[in-house]
Amino acid sequence: MKKEEPAISKMNVIGLLKKLLPYVLPYKWLLLVTLILTFVGALMAQVNAVVLDRTVDAINDLLHQPSFAWSTATKLLVIVSSILLGKELLSAVFTFGQRFFGEKIRINVNRDLSFKVIKRVVTFRMAFFSAEDNEPGKLQTRIDRGVMSLSNTVKNFFIDILPLFTSAILALVLMFAANVYVGLVALVIVPLYFVITSVQAKHLKGWRRNVFGTHQEVNSGILNIIESMNVIKSFNREQMESKRQADLQIRSAEQQMATRKISFLFEGLKSFMEQIGTVLIIILTAYLVLIDYPGMTIGKIMYHVLLFNNVSAPIRQLHRIYDDLNDALIYAEGFFGILEADEEVEQSGSYKPSVVKGEFDLRNVEFTYGNGTHAIRDLSMHIVPGQTTALVGLSGAGKTTIVNLLDKFYSPDSGTITLDGVPLEEWDTQVLRENIGLVLQKNHIFSGTIEENIRYGKPTATHEEVVEAAKQAYIYDQIMELPEKFNSQALQLSGGQQQRIAIARMFLKNPPIIFLDEPTASLDAIATEQIKNSIDAIKQGRTVIVISHNIGQIIDSEQLYVLQLGHVEQSGVPAEVYCQGGLYKEILDASARSMNVDKIADVVSKTIDN
Repeated sequence: MKKEEPAISKMNVIGLLKKLLPYVLPYKWLLLVTLILTFVGALMAQVNAVVLDRTVDAINDLLHQPSFAWSTATKLLVIVSSILLGKELLSAVFTFGQRFFGEKIRINVNRDLSFKVIKRVVTFRMAFFSAEDNEPGKLQTRIDRGVMSLSNTVKNFFIDILPLFTSAILALVLMFAANVYVGLVALVIVPLYFVITSVQAKHLKGWRRNVFGTHQEVNSGILNIIESMNVIKSFNREQMESKRQADLQIRSAEQQMATRKISFLFEGLKSFMEQIGTVLIIILTAYLVLIDYPGMTIGKIMYHVLLFNNVSAPIRQLHRIYDDLNDALIYAEGFFGILEADEEVEQSGSYKPSVVKGEFDLRNVEFTYGNGTHAIRDLSMHIVPGQTTALVGLSGAGKTTIVNLLDKFYSPDSGTITLDGVPLEEWDTQVLRENIGLVLQKNHIFSGTIEENIRYGKPTATHEEVVEAAKQAYIYDQIMELPEKFNSQALQLSGGQQQRIAIARMFLKNPPIIFLDEPTASLDAIATEQIKNSIDAIKQGRTVIVISHNIGQIIDSEQLYVLQLGHVEQSGVPAEVYCQGGLYKEILDASARSMNVDKIADVVSKTIDN
């Protein structure tokens, strides 16, 4: 089900800056130093205009004196050169400081935004991650682009915009102080430029959204190719996947070119407006000098041109900054949409018992996934504590969904689920999951060493405890054959070995409730038997729910629920349910036939007879 677009999609520049302010304020002293250095740098930017104004007039006076003295001219040039070079030296120091502290603010904000969004994302319920718009590639793009564009906004504002506009305002004040008419000409040109830039932004907004959406698709597609490489190669679909990505890249390139085309047209118009301003300043100043207007000298021509250059400097940079700002507005929607998705935060109760028995009771439970799949229908079952309960059914029957509901990964649409007589929503989620061990058909192995991955089940575990867990999972001997043993990289292990690492992780956690979802699916027969023996040992006194197509793991259970289309079809002791006939008998007989049980029994019988 698609959610309504949040109000943040209407974000404007003021709204964006307000949202960024809490991330900048913790560095108020850095901000203050940056602002001071910015103001000083803006003052120094006007020195060239003032010095050259005085220099031109002084040289003009020298040329009109009866006797030209080279000593005076030399002295003048030495003074001017010293002032300009000294100013450049000081300006370099202040610019370095302003950029250094401004960049430090940007880096700190980048770090804080990244930490905040990750801290937020891990609190979301599983339904958030199963939504179409939150696929791993798309979600990563939203986060990465959001952090990058927002931190760049901080850079643009405190490192680029502030010094440029501070310098422009000071230059404009000096122009008005020298001559009101010239100041008015400069003042009129600037708003026209802003108007053009604003129109440009409106034309580009839709295109930028399309570019962003396509970029998400490209990233998601690349991630999907990498994750599915063995399937792609096994079906010889390299060309098909390449073409699919090529089409996406072509669409992305076309959208980018359309965006750039509009940008270049408007930038050319803005450049033309800037040149009109410069020409008008020169003509007006020259005219005032020619009519001998009070205070207007030849030096003022250079003076006003240089000052107008400082006024128009932001204009030359504005298109780039404005482009970045508009990108930030678009990327910020997705980024702050994550930070402000309060409805996605996983709800936790306050119930924290000292002892967990493991008695689950489900009554009339209904559940539908966000994509509309009705997975559970009016389901009721009772999980007896301290026993092993098997969930059996064809693919799509709802077995894994039940485990997800019991682990509070999802909440039922209706009906009740209780654990030890307390509704599941009242349980403290962290306490609940600390008492549940979960082994899936495909468990995630983190980047890191084998020991780090096993210790994930109990971060405070000693090395000896990790070793014991590895022995229980029958992976110890294989680990010891590796060059770096427990310090070997876990991701370099085979699929079956990684599955044993995940099982060792569960052994180390040692919880009172265990969910096993095809725990030996990727293991060979001998490893399956070894793991089964370990699991049988750890089952004692625990509540175990097992999902498996392995007959041995199903038939050993004390309670059985047969599911079809999210509803309980049969239940009871496995042997009794088999005698009833129906779906369970069909599944068990089909499993036996697929394993050639008769031939296996015949081979074993002949071996015994011999």
